[in-house]
Amino acid sequence: MRTTEVAVDTSRAHVVDLTDAVDEFAHGQGDGLLSVFAPHATAGLALMETASGSEEDLEELLERLLPRDDRYRHRHGSRGHGADHLLPVLVSPSLVVPVAGGRLLLGTWQRVVLVDPNLDNPQRRVRLSFLPG
Repeated sequence: MRTTEVAVDTSRAHVVDLTDAVDEFAHGQGDGLLSVFAPHATAGLALMETASGSEEDLEELLERLLPRDDRYRHRHGSRGHGADHLLPVLVSPSLVVPVAGGRLLLGTWQRVVLVDPNLDNPQRRVRLSFLPG
């Protein structure tokens, strides 16, 4: 198994497209499965269309589902930080992408994104692991 980590800064956006980095890692690997994992208690990974307004729609949806207020028992950090700790229940911290001939087998509009609305820690890392088939 080959593995690497990618550093991600979420200070400018809470939905960050990782597809190019994931594709670069998969390039030349042959056939197999590529695991993408965010080792954080307040971030998740998703496959979605980007650059179409979907990122803003996702942030709006998460605000409705997980309001950033003081209702949470988990209260350290910025206001509403308890919601950040519930995010991985809705947006998984991992996903697996099939790879054939060193190319990601994503749908036409699918992109790999990190979802991280946590205001307290914008420096993230994502682990990529390739398991040959």
